[in-house]
This record gives sequence, structure tokens and C-alpha cells, in this order.
Amino acid sequence: MPFARLASATTPTCHIGLGLAAVGRPGYINLGRDEDLGEDRSVDALRGRTHELLDAAYAQGVRYFDAARSYGRSEEFLADWLKSRPGLDDIVVGSKWGYTYTAGWSTDAETHEVKDHGLATYERQRAETDALLGDRLDLYQIHSVTPDSPALSDKELHARLAEAAAQGLTVGFSTSGPAQGEAIRAALAVTVDGEPLFRTVQSTYNVLETSAGAALAEAHDAGLTVIVKEGMANGRLAGPHAPDVLREIAGRTGLGCDAVALAVVLRQPWAGVVLSGAATTGQLASNLHAAVVDLDDEQLDRLAALAEDPHAYWQRRGQLPWH
Repeated sequence: MPFARLASATTPTCHIGLGLAAVGRPGYINLGRDEDLGEDRSVDALRGRTHELLDAAYAQGVRYFDAARSYGRSEEFLADWLKSRPGLDDIVVGSKWGYTYTAGWSTDAETHEVKDHGLATYERQRAETDALLGDRLDLYQIHSVTPDSPALSDKELHARLAEAAAQGLTVGFSTSGPAQGEAIRAALAVTVDGEPLFRTVQSTYNVLETSAGAALAEAHDAGLTVIVKEGMANGRLAGPHAPDVLREIAGRTGLGCDAVALAVVLRQPWAGVVLSGAATTGQLASNLHAAVVDLDDEQLDRLAALAEDPHAYWQRRGQLPWH
């Protein structure tokens, strides 16, 4: 499996990955992103910013990079970077299909992405991804599976995904919404010819939204690699927006709220890769300090008390504006 490359990495930051959701398109829902990116949201500006982040991440030990068809031009930016650095053979590249980007490089589009987990969408988007990333693609995930997703029951789709897996591509899924645990357990039950289909799961988990924890532990025990997204709760755990308890504990460590928040996720025994969604190299450097944060039991208990009801958490997330 491609993730053997991560298992052999020894840098303190090898369990932190870089997600490109915030820099592959001009609009996203992270708090503070309008200040992070400034006024120039042109394709060339974000391509340059993405390459700068990828360079900085690789130099600091990051070896997993995460894109998606719906992240604007993230696959294109990542592909350009890879082509200009052909000697990098120790990284793992993941992308996702199931959402189509529809914002037309605008921050105020009425609809930014459209979800469809049908076989036709898979075939179209797989061809689009292959045209950009080719054999550099290691992992292809169904984007944001929920318990009612047809991707959980479509046997023809399962057969096509199994064919891709037989050819060496790792097949996984991501989850979103208040019923992530139910979606994860349903996906773990999907088999083709008696063999589990999925080898990775990517889910939202952070100190505010911990509801998927038990199911992610089950996925890990079943042999899946667990990738954690939105460890910063779309900016709600960054310094200016962080809860008082998080700010206080971060102050004691001498590091940022972001590093402490991500450190809590890294401590989970089932967490294989925890994504940074940094939009600047400064944010990335701060995020990577999570690998060296030391928290005691009292601090961990206080941070655990921040967990929200998942329905309330996802309702608030759904109200975040696209900056």
C-alpha cells in the first residue's frame, strides 16, 4: 500500500498531512480566510501560494498531500508541483471524487459544489483526475459519504472501485455530518467478493466534534488508515476564534491554539494522518508544532469538555460564509 511510505517516514511531522481545500479555489468556509488570502485570488496567485505551501510542507517533513475534484484547481496545482519535482518519490497523494466544483472561480457563487455519488460521476471524475495526476495518485476517496449515500449500496460502483484497487489504487471514503459514525460503520460492511472494499477513511474530528471517535477506532482496528480532516473546525479553534480554555492552555505551552488543537487529535491512537488546512506558510509552521505539544491529563480533560452536540456543530458549520 502507498501508506507504507508514511510508515517508513521518521520525521516528527510525518503524521501531519497538508489539505488543499483552502488554497485550491478562491472561496472557502474557513474563518479568517479573507484576511489570509488577501484580494488577489487569481489562478496564478493561488497556484503560487499552493506551491509555496507544498514546498514548505515537504521541507518540514510532511509526506501526505490531499486534494479533491471539488477543491477548484487543487489537483492541477498539485500536479504542476509534482511534475516540476520528479525526484519526490516518498510522498503519498490522495484525492476525492463525488462533488463537482461549480463556482466558476467566484467567491460569491450561489452554489460552490454539487454532490453526486453515482457511477457516471465516478467515471467522469476519475478520468479528470487521471488526466492531471496520472500514476502519482495513490488514494482516491468517495467525498463526504453519509448514511443515505447511494455509494454505500451501488454494487456496480463497488465493482468498479474494486477493479481500481486491483490495479494498485487505494480506495477510501470521507465522511461529513452529524451521523459520521453510522456512515463509517456502514462503509466498513461493504465488501466485494467477500473482501472489504475500503482501505482508508477520512473524517472530521476535533475538540468540538468528537462523535466519530468510536467508529474511527473500529475502522483502525479493521485495518483502515484513518485520516482526520477539519481538526481546526474550519478556523473555530484558531487563536482569534478559539474558546477561552484552549487559549489559556495554549498560553501555558507557549504555542498556538492551532498546535494544541491538532495535538489533541494526534494523540488519538487510531489517527494515522491529521490534516493541516493552512492557507499560509506561517499557519503551516504553527500547525506543525502540534507534533511536539505535551499536554497533561488535566488539560486534556478540560479540552474534552469543549465537545458539542454533533447536530449543533454541523448546523453551525453549515452557516459559515464562503469567504
